[in-house]
Amino acid sequence: MKLKQLSLRIRIFLAMILLVLLASILIAAVTIYQYKEQTSEYNKGRLDRKEASVKAAINFWLNSSQNSYPIVTEKLAAIFKDKIYEISDIENLEINIYDLEGKLVKSSHSGFVKSDAPTKLSDTVLTKIANNFKHHYVETKIIKRNSFQSSYSYITDNKFKPIGILNLQYVQDNSVQDSDLIEFLYRLLMVYILMFIVAILLAYFISSYITRSIKAVTDKIQRTRLDERNEKIILKDASSEIFTLVNAYNSMIDELEESAVKLAKGEREQAWREMAKQVAHEVKNPLTPMRLTVQSFQRKFDANDPNINDKINEFSKTLIQQIDTMSSIASAFSNFAKMPVQNSEKLNVVEVVKHALDIFTEDYISYFPKKKVIIAELDKAQLIRIITNLIKNAVHALDETENKKIEVYVEEDNKSVIIKVADNGKGISDEDKIRVFEPKFTTKSSGMGLGLPMIKNIVETYGGKITFTSQINKGTVFKIVLPKK
Repeated sequence: MKLKQLSLRIRIFLAMILLVLLASILIAAVTIYQYKEQTSEYNKGRLDRKEASVKAAINFWLNSSQNSYPIVTEKLAAIFKDKIYEISDIENLEINIYDLEGKLVKSSHSGFVKSDAPTKLSDTVLTKIANNFKHHYVETKIIKRNSFQSSYSYITDNKFKPIGILNLQYVQDNSVQDSDLIEFLYRLLMVYILMFIVAILLAYFISSYITRSIKAVTDKIQRTRLDERNEKIILKDASSEIFTLVNAYNSMIDELEESAVKLAKGEREQAWREMAKQVAHEVKNPLTPMRLTVQSFQRKFDANDPNINDKINEFSKTLIQQIDTMSSIASAFSNFAKMPVQNSEKLNVVEVVKHALDIFTEDYISYFPKKKVIIAELDKAQLIRIITNLIKNAVHALDETENKKIEVYVEEDNKSVIIKVADNGKGISDEDKIRVFEPKFTTKSSGMGLGLPMIKNIVETYGGKITFTSQINKGTVFKIVLPKK
């Protein structure tokens, strides 16, 4: 998962943990670096002290009355014949004395192990000693993981004239310091582990606290709906940035409600305009044949015609049919336009549905109630209207079906009544599914397409729900859920 895809809470949590981890690593690195610097300074200072002590002993011996040799380069071996061992034992280090040309003339090293000190100094060492204003040079070597320091400086007579070169071989023993460092790092690690655990807990609670307000805002935004009343966000403890976001959201909610009201008003006006156009169109359809019939009857009317009574009856029958058509259009529009007036009463839904089905004479309509008695508080007339319209639509869907079948189910679930009307007709296409409940939408050759919108209006007024599933050439199932109270 990419970092950008992580939630803000997780990113804050990881950032705090990473910060603590980096700080711990940095502190450990600085500690190790500081230890090495202090160890290096300690060894350098110790070597300087050793060198100063050795040179003081050498100068004291050169100027003492016990030295019977002249202080010259040629007599260095004789001068320090025995004294060099004494000084070496006191200072506990190897001492080598070279002449000014770099040749070894005396060494305190003894034993079978060969000394690491060269018998002849290189020109590089001689040059560095000569060119250094202190006439002092330290060379460091790593041999078998041990650090060796070789210090080179001039031995002078009482007039500060160089007569030889003093070399001290100093082995650095850092085992004690290394042990102290390991112990310190171990203790530091324990502290870091404890601090890391505390940091994880602290980061978790801090990230939760920081993102709590953001989560509240996010939840409100996710529940925001254009067709519903939205609640404003009220936060007591939040940062100034969150308050700015909340104020912007609340302002947006106010503007959204105003826009929703305007939109709903505009949609209602547009719907009524479209409905008026549809009604006018439907009314004009029967008026045209009525006008033509009257005009034809007026031209052909003959009072002496022996068949005048039959013609008048035919004329009247035609007019009555068209008037009935107009009356049904007016009734359909009236039923849809007015909000259903609910006269709820306790009734047995099973009996009412059976009564609604009795008006249909089709023998392929089957009724399957799960119980004999299901009591609910509903309007009987509206319930009959729902069933009647659904059955009519199902009958229409079976026009081109051979083995016609309509099944009606009634059952109850907790606090709801469930009614299902299923047919094995032609089904509803995917294009028409989204328009089924639109006013004036119909797939019939006649009718205004107000039946299902009217049913949806009634069901939703009760706080219920109407849904359907359909497959082409297999059938359709309408499901209505109505609360018992």
